[in-house]
Amino acid sequence: MFRLNGPVFLAFGVAASLLAPRWGRSLFNARLRWIREGRTPSTEEQRRTLRNSLAQLRVTGAIWGLGAVLFGLLNLHFSAEIAGRVAGGVVMGGLVTGAISYLAGERAQRPIIALALKAGVPERPVAPGVVVRTVLAWGLATGVPVIGITWVAGGVIHGDTPRNNATAWSVIFLAVVALVVGATGIVAAAKSIAEPVRAVRRALARVEEGDIDVEVTVDDASEVGLLQAGFNRMVAGLRERERIRDLFGRHVGEDVARQALEAGIGLGGEVREAAVVFIDVVGSTSLAARVPPAEVVARLNGFFTLVLEVVHGHGGWVNKFEGDAALCVFGVPTPTSDPAGRALATARELARRLEAESPLDAGIGVSAGEVVAGNVGAAERFEYTVIGDPVNEAARVTELAKERRPRVLASGRAVQRASADEAARWEIREEVRLRGRAEPTQVAAPVESAVPAR
Repeated sequence: MFRLNGPVFLAFGVAASLLAPRWGRSLFNARLRWIREGRTPSTEEQRRTLRNSLAQLRVTGAIWGLGAVLFGLLNLHFSAEIAGRVAGGVVMGGLVTGAISYLAGERAQRPIIALALKAGVPERPVAPGVVVRTVLAWGLATGVPVIGITWVAGGVIHGDTPRNNATAWSVIFLAVVALVVGATGIVAAAKSIAEPVRAVRRALARVEEGDIDVEVTVDDASEVGLLQAGFNRMVAGLRERERIRDLFGRHVGEDVARQALEAGIGLGGEVREAAVVFIDVVGSTSLAARVPPAEVVARLNGFFTLVLEVVHGHGGWVNKFEGDAALCVFGVPTPTSDPAGRALATARELARRLEAESPLDAGIGVSAGEVVAGNVGAAERFEYTVIGDPVNEAARVTELAKERRPRVLASGRAVQRASADEAARWEIREEVRLRGRAEPTQVAAPVESAVPAR
């Protein structure tokens, strides 16, 4: 029997080793023409590339199937039973080889799969998924040898197979094959699933640490690949949300943005105790007439940068920029201790730093009291702001401060509402009737001011 099968087996093995690689490469190259041409694959080219491992499996199946037919026919010389068993053994070997070669090939082609998936991830899996891979690995790498053992045992029971040492060693051999090949197949299937999942897990850990500039490579055409693509879409959404949140915060202030995100938005407001600092550039009209617009903007940007730095340093926020003026608020939307004291300290430091560091001169006015804080406008377009007498009073005091040196004044009620330590740094200079107000207003200036108010 060996004399007949040995030479044929050797010749068939040599022929298969020459034919299979060439056949596989021809299929492989035909499906990857888009890579050689350096272009994005079409939908059909992408699908064919993602299913390349299945195509390679057909090569393996065809060669092993041909071998089963060849050796089955060859052994009909002895008997139909022997021919059937030889053919069945070849088929089982082909199934095991095909399963392992598919799993290994699918893993080896991940860089190519990743390139194909850059053109877009299909809505449905294209390759066998987790369940199919696991069942494939178990069934073909473990189930087939077990079937072989059952086949031998059945032959012994029916008397077709002799009860001798050769039969016993056959069972032992098949059992060893089941253990070794089965373990290899399961490990290959597990790695094909675990590695991309592990990559997603590592990326998730980075997201948990606050790093959202992360992305995983989509290199699987099954539902595992959909998981990778889903993670990338999630992180892209987080980046977009963070960008919008950053822009939102820059436009309305971090405190207002945080309140809107946490509590929702809606028109209306509430009465709150707050302090207001109003800052207005002196001589902005003449400046715009004699200085190029680009330079005016540059000077204003430097001016407002300094304003933001000082206001934020004292726990306030800039509610709005109004051309060459700024409205700064303390105590809303986030409650703070001593809002009036913080506003007065801001005004003193701002007056000193503007005089020393800024090319622009500005009047600074401070007031405090009850305001209505909330969203004002229409449902389609609104802004968070503060409305009330302190806002109007601060604006009028600022007009008066533009005519004084240093150019900073505060209303008496702002000083009265401040902490004792900060109030001691201010003194009431006079009472004046501000434009648009019926009652006279006490006006205070910093005690370090050497020039009395007029």
